[in-house]
Amino acid sequence: MPDATAVSPPLELELRAPAAFITLSRPEQRNPMSLEVMEALGGALDRFAEEPEVRAIVIRADGPAFSSGHDLRELVGRTLQDEREIFDACAAMMQRIQSVPQPVIAQVQGTAAAAGCQLVAACDLALAAESAKFLTPGVRIGLFCSTPMVALSRAVGRKRALEMLLTGAPIDAHVAAQWGLINHAVPDEELERRTWELVEQVSDCSPLTMRIGKRAFYDQIDRPQAQAYATMGEVMATNAMTCDAQEGMSAFLDKRRPVWRGE
Repeated sequence: MPDATAVSPPLELELRAPAAFITLSRPEQRNPMSLEVMEALGGALDRFAEEPEVRAIVIRADGPAFSSGHDLRELVGRTLQDEREIFDACAAMMQRIQSVPQPVIAQVQGTAAAAGCQLVAACDLALAAESAKFLTPGVRIGLFCSTPMVALSRAVGRKRALEMLLTGAPIDAHVAAQWGLINHAVPDEELERRTWELVEQVSDCSPLTMRIGKRAFYDQIDRPQAQAYATMGEVMATNAMTCDAQEGMSAFLDKRRPVWRGE
């Protein structure tokens, strides 16, 4: 598939091999996580998951905010079934991020609030501009950030997550990096370049090995230690039998670059 750009509100989708870019493109509304946006995000992830040229997926945003979170207009005066539909769609989209074979990278500028913060926490990797802010302010408007809490608590741990959830206070990008919500806080003007460097690093590896490793990581992370070792031992043994693993180990021993076959 040739490099191409397609505009499909509320997202902009761009394939610039080896990366695909999903851009939240409603800056005037601070890029809310509306039902339309979440369904479109899930569809974009499904599309790029099947593209062999795509070795990494970057989620980013236009404007001064990464995402302000759920569109509150969709949550006022609705039925219980309406509310369930929205939060079920949110959970499905967040879990889709972790099930696609490629690494998904959040490129964060501005504010990532509530479900926007959840989106960052759900991504495999995240870089943020030093000016970025992260917060889960639902407690201040009577709607506790319960679904953002799932991804947030798994990224930063209990005490830090509860500080954000119970106070609604923002943290800056450097604190977010110290806490593990993001990988790195970088100067604003370097955000795009540093994101592309990360794309190139993950794209240099075997796509098959990347797929095996990402799936294995999320499979083992919540298992008891003994069960995790048993399961991952089998994963590593079968991984070692793949052509790419044999090629990679042979190339290392021969002091040459490997040639990946994806099998």
